[in-house]
Amino acid sequence: MKSISAMELFQIVQRKESCQLIDVREVVEHNDFNIGGDNIPMSEIFENIQRLSPDQPVIIYCQKGIRSAIVIQRLEEKFGFINLINLSGGVDAWRKDIID
Repeated sequence: MKSISAMELFQIVQRKESCQLIDVREVVEHNDFNIGGDNIPMSEIFENIQRLSPDQPVIIYCQKGIRSAIVIQRLEEKFGFINLINLSGGVDAWRKDIID
């Protein structure tokens, strides 16, 4: 599984590189704090795979990087995705490395 650090993602965003951000946390978590992108909760991701871009890197994140890793593993195994990237440490890492 490919992964990216919060700092690497921050640099991608700053350079406006093409990527899709997907937050797999629940809506209330996303509304409380997010780093952008679409919110597709883990429980709804398989019904919404058509929303995932096949043409660019898709960076998937959650609070700590655990749920997003599970989602990526399942999507890769079940649907053959090859362009998925996990945000290591999730939103917690973003807050620690980018905001603080």
